[in-house]
Amino acid sequence: MTAKPYSTIGEDRPSRWLITCDHATNRVPVWIGGGDLGIAPRDMARHIAYDVGAAGLTRALAERLDAPAILSDFSRLVIDPNRGEDDPTLVMRIYDGTVIPANRHIDPAERERRLEQLYRPYHAAYAALAATHPHRAICAIHSFTRQLRGRPRRPWAVGVLYSHRDKRLGPALVRECRDLGWITGENEPYSGHLDGDSIDRHALAHGRPNILIEVRNDLIADEAGQQLWADRLARVLEGFLTRHGV
Repeated sequence: MTAKPYSTIGEDRPSRWLITCDHATNRVPVWIGGGDLGIAPRDMARHIAYDVGAAGLTRALAERLDAPAILSDFSRLVIDPNRGEDDPTLVMRIYDGTVIPANRHIDPAERERRLEQLYRPYHAAYAALAATHPHRAICAIHSFTRQLRGRPRRPWAVGVLYSHRDKRLGPALVRECRDLGWITGENEPYSGHLDGDSIDRHALAHGRPNILIEVRNDLIADEAGQQLWADRLARVLEGFLTRHGV
């Protein structure tokens, strides 16, 4: 494979923040099934394949904060960069009711090929960019679907996730979001800690302050929504580290 499995922007920007997007695209490399995992296009356009709207939000937020950013360029269904290498959900065989044919019988050799070609280069670039500032803080951008199949509708506009191992920023961000009137989940709709995930690997392991922000994907599905939420989040994050003495 010649194309990089990630993109970076603003590498020389001065902000302490590094904005990251682990699930930026639904691209399937051509060397995997000719670029096809065997599922319908409508499923490849859903949240199961990538975080809808997160890439545009990441770019816009990084610009407003004058911060660097890194974005993956492969579908989470190919291999999930927000999982540890030994995580059983690293390569999903079924997700939110959709079977992934190209993953059903994946063998160790194919798993290793995806790690070597996609996952490891992304994390190497992530680590290098994180290290370019001596006081780096990480803001991970994700999006979530309003409703999983057969599950209740999720009430939140935004979720703030943080690990029990580092509460310097998460609870404060939850308070500030709620003070603005946003319906904000605290470690919702997902748990704030997962061994081996990107925050664990690049923030917790290095003592870097960190937050993970989930925005409901219908709110950022188009450019107008992405720009609106970039404005909103930038107003909160600008000066946030100083305000909280981190």
